[in-house]
Amino acid sequence: MLDSTLQWWSLLRTVAGLNVLAWGAAAWWLWRVRERWPPDAWLNRRWQLLLSAGYVLGCGWRCLLPVYDVQRLVMVDSVFSSVLVGRSVATFAELCFAAQWALLLRDASRVTGSASGLAASRAVLPLIATAEVFSWYSVLTTANIGHVVEESLWGLCAALLVVSLLRLWPRVDPARRPLLALWCVVGTAYVAYMFAVDVPMYWSRWVADEALGRSYFSVSQGLADASARWVVSHRWESWRTEVVWMTAYFSVAVWLSIALVMEGPFGVFARDNPLARPMHPPA
Repeated sequence: MLDSTLQWWSLLRTVAGLNVLAWGAAAWWLWRVRERWPPDAWLNRRWQLLLSAGYVLGCGWRCLLPVYDVQRLVMVDSVFSSVLVGRSVATFAELCFAAQWALLLRDASRVTGSASGLAASRAVLPLIATAEVFSWYSVLTTANIGHVVEESLWGLCAALLVVSLLRLWPRVDPARRPLLALWCVVGTAYVAYMFAVDVPMYWSRWVADEALGRSYFSVSQGLADASARWVVSHRWESWRTEVVWMTAYFSVAVWLSIALVMEGPFGVFARDNPLARPMHPPA
């Protein structure tokens, strides 16, 4: 099944290239229509663009140099493929992505006057930062229990975003509600996948390892191992469990990141929305 692995890797690299082109098109468009927004909204869009760049480039790196963290499997025999480098790039990219969502929810909540949405926007980044800590724990020690907590926090954060967006429904222009509904459906599907597939998968791996009496690295031992050991494998059997989530993550998730550069979720929270009620800070 060597050809299958290489074809999949070729697909990832192609997607990465297209993603960079799509981000460039979004940046070009943003500059062309920059007069559309008042200064504060323009600042928001620029932040979205920069944060999206971090996510697009981080995912692109991971497409060129795929890593299966716990197993220390790589496609390319290079120090740049090491788990330590790959996880560092992933952490930076994922924090950028989380910051995009926090920024979107904060802006939408201010435009529509939602105090609960504003509170939720402040919780997004700390939740994901905590998830990254547990991810590093699993990557270094090779104990999958950290991934269980990590993916649960991602799912919880996504659920919080969906609920917060739904609470904004009455304040959104009715003509734009189908787009908001689509956004919420995508988020709900993600939450369902995380808790029906992803979290149980890592839990089953943890239970299987415990049943076998597997020993784990300490954090310091794992740090040394992750920085110096990687195993090159192009065998389909080595990668097949990672194919679905990597392919979806490096394509659909990146497209969502680029979409956030535009007018929020496709303009749902436009500042000229006649139903929007700006939130004024307390005196």
